[in-house]
Amino acid sequence: MSGHHSHSHSHSHERRGAGSIRRLKLALGLTSVYMFAEAFGGWIANSLALIADAGHMLTDVAALALTLAAIWFASRPATAKKTFGYYRLEILAAFVNGIALVLISVWVIVEAYDRWKAPPEIKGAELTAIAVGGLVVNLVCAYLLHGDHEHDLNMRGAWLHVIGDALGSVTAILAGVLIVAFGWAWADAASSVLISLIIIAGAWNLIRESVNVLLEGTPAHINLKAVEETIRQTADVEDVHDLHVWTITSGMEALSVHIIHRETVAPKALLQTVRERLHDEYGIDHVTIQMEVLEPEQQAVHPCFSGANCFESELKARATHH
Repeated sequence: MSGHHSHSHSHSHERRGAGSIRRLKLALGLTSVYMFAEAFGGWIANSLALIADAGHMLTDVAALALTLAAIWFASRPATAKKTFGYYRLEILAAFVNGIALVLISVWVIVEAYDRWKAPPEIKGAELTAIAVGGLVVNLVCAYLLHGDHEHDLNMRGAWLHVIGDALGSVTAILAGVLIVAFGWAWADAASSVLISLIIIAGAWNLIRESVNVLLEGTPAHINLKAVEETIRQTADVEDVHDLHVWTITSGMEALSVHIIHRETVAPKALLQTVRERLHDEYGIDHVTIQMEVLEPEQQAVHPCFSGANCFESELKARATHH
């Protein structure tokens, strides 16, 4: 076999601009200030909803600070020991944010259960006023982070923290109104449980996606079988094996594959064609391709190591065996 290797290391992956970092810093400042105000207000009003929201704001502060730190590390150049640089720190930050969201939510649910059994006296008017202020701060922060979260797990983790807080403020406002209007002290605990369940649902998706990246799973938006067929249907390609697609960091996918081509084909021209198709159809720029020529004695049987067709064949074989 002839081994032609192509390493298309696209370092044009766009990182966050100065404007995005400024918005993150502003959101961090606003959240930090109001966190202390809400914690003090929760103590004054004797409201678990406010105290829980302040606790969640503390995780917001940590999440935003972690996001900024991850962005800074990710901007550092690659080294001989860390050839991909620090891109994966962003995914680790997203994972930590998701875990923090779940833990704080579980704590709130446990605390709410104790309060449900013995509802304390709660100052509904103070609770409502402080929760309204928290909602305003959270909506401003959500607006600042909007747009950056859609394709970035790390930013999505920070954005989910803020959105969770905004929902927490809404339920706290509702609880305050019910307490003032009807004297329903249990509404404080009930609202805390409701928002905790909503936060856990969002955090689970964040954890699942970040774990998939850390395990180098195929990106959710990439159909491995379609990628394989795209390469296989390229003119002069005989076969494809050892196909892998994974995510380095949010918005930066990588691919490696072995392509068997006709002996009479110019490998460089075919290589360029495949790279262009992968870029145009899937947005994959970081590509490693090994070009191979199948020798006559190897044509009878060819090992199948990976790729959509290999996985399907293995599943069928197991089903037949059992």
